[in-house]
Amino acid sequence: MTKSPKINVLFIADIVGKPGLDITSRFLSSLLRQYNVDFCIANGENAHEGKSITPSEFSVFRQVGIDVITSGNHIWDHHKGRRLLDDETTLLRPLNYPDGSPGSGSGVYALSKGGEIAVLNLQGRTFMYPIDCPFRRGKKEVEQLRKKTPLIIVDIHAEATAEKQALAWYLDGMVSAVIGTHTHVQTADERILPEGTAYISDAGMTGPFDSVIGLDKKVALQRFIGGVPQRYQMAHDNIRMNAVLVSINQETGKALSIERISLP
Repeated sequence: MTKSPKINVLFIADIVGKPGLDITSRFLSSLLRQYNVDFCIANGENAHEGKSITPSEFSVFRQVGIDVITSGNHIWDHHKGRRLLDDETTLLRPLNYPDGSPGSGSGVYALSKGGEIAVLNLQGRTFMYPIDCPFRRGKKEVEQLRKKTPLIIVDIHAEATAEKQALAWYLDGMVSAVIGTHTHVQTADERILPEGTAYISDAGMTGPFDSVIGLDKKVALQRFIGGVPQRYQMAHDNIRMNAVLVSINQETGKALSIERISLP
């Protein structure tokens, strides 16, 4: 009996600043070999000093083997990041920003072993900007993407765990994986839902862990205790890499397994 073809997708958690870029550059090539990765996605909305992304960071992402870069609310924080969205099809912003926003919220990409895979970027609304509905906009887009490929990975960039879980149940069986980003804290709730969609509430963070989600501890404490805004300053200690590996049946698009990764 011939086994159905399988693909392995590596999703790298929110890469924060130069520390995150450095550790990604250090470990990614070995991870791609170790797990026989067919396609690599990373959330890069914090790549430039903790906010947005510029051509410099984008170039590093592509050089080290990342196929598609997703983002979130901080993609707009640098003017060069906004311009990149219109120039680079492998850089996505959340689909459910209003029509006319720069860039695209989804894309379909060729796999080296043949076939195609789609990536969809969405943003939640609970405790975040009141943009368009990620559920309705997301489902409508998924229906269009499924006409091209059953392999669909969703990055849901959201604050509330309940909203991420609800979206996963809403899309269960329609997409291969729903992977949460934004909180920078890796959760331990990875699972495959009944209809074949892999899920985790948050992939975590790739960057300095001796920090407050990437921010220098002293600056964060001044913000919380003093209540006065402080200039964002990156932390630089205890650099770690978080990621998620999802194995998928290439014919059906259903997930076979999901595994958390934390290095070193």
